[in-house]
Amino acid sequence: MSHTPDPNRRDFIKTSATVAAASSLAFPTVTLGKPDSRKLKIGFIGCGGRGNGAADQALRADSNVQLWALGDVLRGQVDNAVQMLSKSHADKVEVPESRRFTGLDAYQKVLESGVDVVILTTPPGFRPLHFQAAVDAGKHVFLEKPMATDAPGLRSVMRSVERAKQKGLAVVAGYCWRYDYARREFYKRIHNGEIGALRSVYATYYTSPVKPMPPNTARQEGWSDIEWQVRNWYNFVWTCGDGLVEQAVHSVDKVGWAMKDAPPVSCVAVGGRQINNHSGNIWDHIEVNYLFADGVRAFLGQRQTPGCYGENNDYLLGTEGRAEISRGQAIIQNKAGVWRYEGRQPNMYQVEHDEMYASIRDGNPINDGARMCTSTLMAIMGRMAGYTGQQVTWDMAMNSQEDLFPKDLDWKTGKHTPPAIALPGTKEVIAPHQWKA
Repeated sequence: MSHTPDPNRRDFIKTSATVAAASSLAFPTVTLGKPDSRKLKIGFIGCGGRGNGAADQALRADSNVQLWALGDVLRGQVDNAVQMLSKSHADKVEVPESRRFTGLDAYQKVLESGVDVVILTTPPGFRPLHFQAAVDAGKHVFLEKPMATDAPGLRSVMRSVERAKQKGLAVVAGYCWRYDYARREFYKRIHNGEIGALRSVYATYYTSPVKPMPPNTARQEGWSDIEWQVRNWYNFVWTCGDGLVEQAVHSVDKVGWAMKDAPPVSCVAVGGRQINNHSGNIWDHIEVNYLFADGVRAFLGQRQTPGCYGENNDYLLGTEGRAEISRGQAIIQNKAGVWRYEGRQPNMYQVEHDEMYASIRDGNPINDGARMCTSTLMAIMGRMAGYTGQQVTWDMAMNSQEDLFPKDLDWKTGKHTPPAIALPGTKEVIAPHQWKA
């Protein structure tokens, strides 16, 4: 399977292949199929809030690990992460000035530094680039959701997943509910037929804005388009993918889980933008209707608007009962009565890392690749359907050539004008020809 990056992405990572090759030669990190008892050095790329949480959980997951290198576009983020993590893990944090990297190429420098495991928590528009470089360099990877913000990026991730399997690398995705004990038991029972044949799913993610876009007057003199957009990454489709793709993808993932990760046949969607987003271009609400085989329907409502009703629930209807996840409870109701989960409930974010490091130690690394890609593309196709106003099939989404990634990524001078906020009915679905592996 070819893994040549898409053209404009290739320009940005033209040195990545060299870096990765040098890194894997200088620092062999993988013992294929064998237990691994070495001290594992962790590289942390993208030092925001979720990233700091993931790094903390990684350091708690295994007694023989060390935080070795950090990278972010902003030096303050790096220093704050070191300071914060050192308070809880003084004996495991060893990140001198020489291993604190900044800039858009910081990920390359982290990979060169001798790490064994990397945590990828930058804005998701960069995920395909960083994941490809990490896998090429032979590193185990924890990567936050979503895996990409467009189909070309997702296809890159799919290729990297296959190479990770060949190399025996752990790939654990930040779809955290998959590591929640209650949800695991819930969906196991659904798959075992406790509500009969599943006929419909309704998922909600109604909340407030995650990172509101500041007015254009907040942009400082000298900030390039790229710096301005990355600093406000949640408000641009190329960096975050839209609220559906970045946040409500958790709900999309649970729909996929209910459907045993079989992709939908097609979807339609409605939505738009209610609150002024200044120069940003994401919607703040969308409703997606997914059609699966045998006529099963899944509906997802997502909204990020202040002052409105909030909810993050899942409702499942089957031929012999119903099920619901809401207010922290998972219940199943059928003719036998009502089942509620009453077992252990460890922190799912911690379980992600506990199980990842245990799998590395056992020589049987976890690879979440297939399902993480299916869930990400389900979200992307929902956005495509909403933004275009068209019915989008799974094949159309998979084969789309709509590449959102900027061609000029210079931090100081990079110019990039994102498309205006999408108006349904005025844009075609970009899928002119079949994608071939």
